[in-house]
Amino acid sequence: MKIQMRQRPFHYLTNNSTVSSFALKYPLVALTKPTKNDNTPMDNVERLRSKFYIRSELIRCAIAEFFCTALLTFGGCSSSAQYVLSNQANNAWIGVNLGWGFALIFAVYGGFNISGSHLNPAVSFFLFTMGRLSARRVAVYSVAQTLGGFLGALFTFLTYYDALNNFDGGVRYVSGPLATAGIFATYPKDYLSVVGGITDQVIGTAFLCICVCLITDKNNKIPSHLQPLLIGLVVALIGMCIGMNSGYAINPARDLGPRLFTLCGGWGWEVFRYAYSSHVSALSISAIAITSGFGYHYWAL
Repeated sequence: MKIQMRQRPFHYLTNNSTVSSFALKYPLVALTKPTKNDNTPMDNVERLRSKFYIRSELIRCAIAEFFCTALLTFGGCSSSAQYVLSNQANNAWIGVNLGWGFALIFAVYGGFNISGSHLNPAVSFFLFTMGRLSARRVAVYSVAQTLGGFLGALFTFLTYYDALNNFDGGVRYVSGPLATAGIFATYPKDYLSVVGGITDQVIGTAFLCICVCLITDKNNKIPSHLQPLLIGLVVALIGMCIGMNSGYAINPARDLGPRLFTLCGGWGWEVFRYAYSSHVSALSISAIAITSGFGYHYWAL
């Protein structure tokens, strides 16, 4: 569209019967075909988005799971880092729990309309058993979630690298007064038995799954835009209730991804010294997620 100013002459008769005239300027609007030079910044952005748009819906969902799990892990691990590295001066235990809860809220919002923001292989596997997710999608999601957990832990490590060195002198410990591995993954207290650790994970996961079913149940008519907020508050509540024993992993990707990072980041194979810290916990979490979900739906029906 172009705007040009035109002049139009007007003639009139004066009092002494002579003819006089004047020119009146007025705008002329002309619609023209846009050229390459007329592109706006938004046109360029849309053209770029169209060029790099990912056609595969599965890949888009996997990317959403990857980045949203990374956001969850970064927010939660960073709140734990402030708690540990400041000797509880810059954060408190309730702050750690709220940090994980708020991180989950925004992570779920991030991919809610793309993949549903599972962020947890146990949740994806439960949906598979309910016939709402294919086996292929479960496998892709689980890998993306675990890699996202790895990336989130890496960002926390980079953010607090100097603080870590100041705290432990550059020597990474899994246990003891200078232990920092617990910033990233969950480890049981010394007094906790294998059975006690599994029980802790079972109860925490069952509580989470039942609450998620309550929140997402259409019969309860909770608006979808409020569901991520409530789920995040549930996670914070679980941390306040049972976080003391082993850190309430309740999510294999959130635990295994950062644990793999600590393996590569200087903590060594000792991060896997507890058998149920990763393998048994992951299996029990998945099993209880399925059992709790089926139990809720059976009870609700």
